[in-house]
Parts: sequence; structure tokens; C-alpha cells
Amino acid sequence: MQTDLRTDPGEFLGELLPGDRDDLFTIGRRRRWPAGATLFSEGDRSTTVVLVLSGRAKVFSLTEQGGEVLLAIRGPGALLGEMSALDGAPRSASVSALEPLETYVVSVDGFLEFLRTHPDAAVRIVKMIVSRLRDADRKRVEFGTYDTLGRIALRLAELAERFGASQDDAVRITLPLTQDELAAWTGSSRESVTKALRVLRRQNIIETSRRSVTVIDLDRLRARAK
Repeated sequence: MQTDLRTDPGEFLGELLPGDRDDLFTIGRRRRWPAGATLFSEGDRSTTVVLVLSGRAKVFSLTEQGGEVLLAIRGPGALLGEMSALDGAPRSASVSALEPLETYVVSVDGFLEFLRTHPDAAVRIVKMIVSRLRDADRKRVEFGTYDTLGRIALRLAELAERFGASQDDAVRITLPLTQDELAAWTGSSRESVTKALRVLRRQNIIETSRRSVTVIDLDRLRARAK
């Protein structure tokens, strides 16, 4: 297993002690998923957890009307499916690949035994879950206090910071997120997202092309989100 794995900040694999990570990589198997593939479906029983080695996935839930609510985007180092593995309940959300994914898949039984025999890893997973709960609380506050433009500016700033690539004096968001997915992440309609992006373009804060956004002025984008 690769020892030079680069992970997103705060993700599970990056927080593990090197020895614990090496042990974890002896109890599972590699698996690749094409873009668009479904890793988990909401309501399924949990049999595995998935560790992301490269690529990005989206975590989402479906409404009774069939609409999609985007809950999170996970990249390298992320642990997926841990909640169902820990409490034995059906999966609370679906996960699909935004890009081709390389992953490491571990059975639930193997993962739970790993946590029992590696107490530092167990503490790390508790800290990770608490961090995700705090992030969910913050987003709920945003839904209640920000207008559509503010919420979209917040998410674009987050994407630029997490998935941005420097390009001259700008930052290109490398994640192939559609306007429908951005709408699902911000609790907005696609039409509202289109209007908000148009406003940000007119203010020379961003540039857009097909499934691509370049942030021209990140400071102004952050300021618009306040």
C-alpha cells in the first residue's frame, strides 16, 4: 500500500498513526469505481467501510419527491460508511463517485476489530465524527441566515479552498460539480444558482465554463458570503 498517500486535511487516513494505517491496509482490498458509480445506497445494510485513496465522492440523500440533497463532498483520506458500521443501522445516506475513485474496502467486522485493537484510531474516529457534526450544525445555521447568493458564495469559497488549483492570480475549482449538484448542496433551485453565478460573474468575482468555476477574487467571494 502506498506510503506517500496525500490526504485532504482532517480526513481519517491522514490523522492515523503510520503504524495504525499500515495495519489497516492489511485487512481489506483495493477497489476502483468509475465516475458516477454508486458506492452505497441510503437504507442499505452496512457490510463494508470505504477509504478514499484518490478521487472525490459525494454524500447525498433523496427527498420523498425524488430530489437530491447534497450533504458533503469527500476526497482522499476520507472514511465512508463509518456511521452504519458503528451503530449497525441502515445507511443514512448514499455515496457516489464524482470522479474515478481508487479506494480501499474493509469489512465492517474487520474495521470494528481494528478499532478495538487500535485505541488511538478509535479516538481519531470519534474526533472526526464530532468535527462532521459541528460542520453540519454550521451549515444548518447558514440555511437559516444566508440568502441564496450568500450560501452559494460560501460553498464556492469552500470548494476553492479545498479543491482549488492556483492559476495565475486566480483559483480554479477542480471539482466537476454541476449546477444541479451545487443547488442540492445549498438548498436552492437550479434557477437560483444560475442567477447567483450570473451576479458573481458580473461583479468579476468568478468566471464559469462547462462544469468549471474559476475564482478571480477569493477575498471578495468570502466577503460576499458574510
